[in-house]
Amino acid sequence: MKATDRTASSPTYLVNHAAIGARIATFVLVAALAVALGNRSMAETPGSAPRPVDATVAPDGSANFRTIQDAIDAAPQDIETGAWVIHVAPGTYHERINIQREKRHVVLRGDAAATTKLTFSLNALASGPDGRIIGTFRTPTLQIDADDFRLENLTVENSAGPGAQALAIRVDGDRIGFAHCHFIGWQDTILLNRGRQRFDDCRIDGAIDFIFGGATAWFERCEIVCVGNGYITAASTPADSKYGFVFDHCTIRGANPAVRTYLGRPWRKHASTFFLNCDLGAVVRPQGWHDWNKPDAHGTIRYGGYGNRGPGADPTHWPSWLTRLDAATVAKLTPDSVLGRW
Repeated sequence: MKATDRTASSPTYLVNHAAIGARIATFVLVAALAVALGNRSMAETPGSAPRPVDATVAPDGSANFRTIQDAIDAAPQDIETGAWVIHVAPGTYHERINIQREKRHVVLRGDAAATTKLTFSLNALASGPDGRIIGTFRTPTLQIDADDFRLENLTVENSAGPGAQALAIRVDGDRIGFAHCHFIGWQDTILLNRGRQRFDDCRIDGAIDFIFGGATAWFERCEIVCVGNGYITAASTPADSKYGFVFDHCTIRGANPAVRTYLGRPWRKHASTFFLNCDLGAVVRPQGWHDWNKPDAHGTIRYGGYGNRGPGADPTHWPSWLTRLDAATVAKLTPDSVLGRW
């Protein structure tokens, strides 16, 4: 189900390990010294100094690596604690990236999403090596299988556009963080397949079901831009998962005044999605939500909103089967209560 295309190369590289202040030139030495990373936490509080950089990527050959995938491949495996930081220089990287399962505690950091882009174009109707169509799940520009991964200050794009499902990212890892990133697609931009994820100050562009999957995810101060008529979310939350997608203090707007969207429709019948304290623009249809023509799911869908504002926030015409939220319930919905402490 998973496919990765990348440029094969083996450039000479140097890794700057801040804990020992030396430059080392072989992957064997990098792996041997990985234990020294334990003194660096994956957590980064606002205002704190950035984590030290261990490897750099630039397409012009001025860094340790020319491609992002080469830098990922050279990172130590199975780091238990700490972080291995890869800095990505400004530029456009035409790659498909796979963060392999064993590449835990890796941080991929750009300078700004506006200047650093990872892009590819592959949609669900493309043919694979066997001549069969590859399907949606094998289209991501960035696939994250590892736990404890973090992406900062980058744009990730699937440029396939309208016509078929095309993922910008697919996430199967747990405890995944995104900060100041921009995700661009049309249908199925972001697949949060499993695990727990947090998005802070990100922008997400799409039209149809462009945030979907069975994971538990918290979106804080994110900008959701609807580039065409459709549905923002399509959760497939498992019945035994307490939460699905929670949007807090986010902004929902259309790319132009003609676009109209629903806040969500249920991919699976226990879909869970809440919009809290959000600015819901006129892009949101008066009905708010869609049941995907699944009336038998009205008793199991967990959809709702509270404290929202803007022309799309009027609940007058919202369905009667929504979850009724009150102030006491919403006060208990925090990143820690939804995601658990990382």
